[in-house]
Amino acid sequence: MTTQTVTTTNSPLSVASIVLSMTAVALGNGVMSAYIPFVLSRSDSPSWAAGGAITAVAFGGLVGCVVAGPLIRRVGHARLFAASMALVILGAFLIALGVNPILWIVGRTLYGAAGNTNFIIAQSWINHAASNAWRGKAMSFFYMAFVIGLGAGAWGFGQMPAEGNLAPLVTIFFTAIAILPISLTRLPTPPAPASVSVDIRMAWRNSPVGFVGVLAAGGFSMMVQGFTPIYAAENAVSQSDIAMLMFVMQLGMLFIQYPLGTLSDRIDRRLVLIIACGLIGVMAVAALFVSFSNLLLLMVVYAIWAGAVESVYSIANAHANDRTAPQDFVPLSSTLLVAWSTSATLMPLGVTLITPVFGPQTFIFAAMGLAVAYGGFVLLRLKGREAVPPAEREGFEMLSAQLPNATVITDPDNERADTTL
Repeated sequence: MTTQTVTTTNSPLSVASIVLSMTAVALGNGVMSAYIPFVLSRSDSPSWAAGGAITAVAFGGLVGCVVAGPLIRRVGHARLFAASMALVILGAFLIALGVNPILWIVGRTLYGAAGNTNFIIAQSWINHAASNAWRGKAMSFFYMAFVIGLGAGAWGFGQMPAEGNLAPLVTIFFTAIAILPISLTRLPTPPAPASVSVDIRMAWRNSPVGFVGVLAAGGFSMMVQGFTPIYAAENAVSQSDIAMLMFVMQLGMLFIQYPLGTLSDRIDRRLVLIIACGLIGVMAVAALFVSFSNLLLLMVVYAIWAGAVESVYSIANAHANDRTAPQDFVPLSSTLLVAWSTSATLMPLGVTLITPVFGPQTFIFAAMGLAVAYGGFVLLRLKGREAVPPAEREGFEMLSAQLPNATVITDPDNERADTTL
């Protein structure tokens, strides 16, 4: 079976259809990410329901990471994208039926599996279509558009009634829109992705700091991004204010992650990871004491907190790649992908189970403790191996800890995608 090769005539505009589709997906998910915790926290649902919905998304994402490759090889990128969008619509339909924690958790599991699958498809298509000259810019723009879409969707929820089923219907609308651009694209179909080959020993041997950092980032992201709207809703914060809070948290990724990432290209990345952990810990303390009545200050705190969380993921990824030989890039990426998804499932599950005992601030203490533990681990590792010289490092790539990084898995014919900023 032959595969099509990347043509040199493609331009950055050629991947616009993929970016538009995934931005529409992000808008719909942003709406649901705000709507579900707000409604479950304000309803008579069991105390575990809101946290269970967060865990369900992460668990579904883990399933999506595992099955995406085999399914793409079986039916192709475009067909699987449409099929997984159908799962997103089905999940939103279950939520539109009315407040039912079990149905909502099933719906969010479907979204998690479909969402990660579609993200892997989109990464594959962009990697295949882009040339080395502009691949990095395309991937950075793709990530930024998606993250801003998440924030804009959350803000949009603040402008619509929480009662009734308008929010899931809006998600269905955006999901249907998302099918059109990528289904009608004239870009050639990418080759089948590499299989997910997990090699924990290799990942640990090459970069304990990178491997543990990705594990920590999965927990950080799902706790901070997932439990914040629940915590705010339980403190009687209005719907519109919660929506704005979630929007500025996404902006925090852009304004905190990029400076820290640039710094990590110039000095030892482990030092920057310690700085990021320090920011996470300090902002967690601030989140405990800043009153919800001082909403502007609270938004600043949570924006910095979320941005620092995203930075751990991106810099840990870069650090792991710095210390890995090109022939190990695919198994490393596979291992980090599964590690992130596993942690993103188990950490919110643990927080959900102990929150009834320790209260709604449990996730803040958990994030604080994780930051101290990982920061201490990185500090100990500083006494071990020397830093990789800047000239020999992979360039920093802006990534989101809310999404799996499968850029190597999805493009097996490229020895290394040039995704530097």
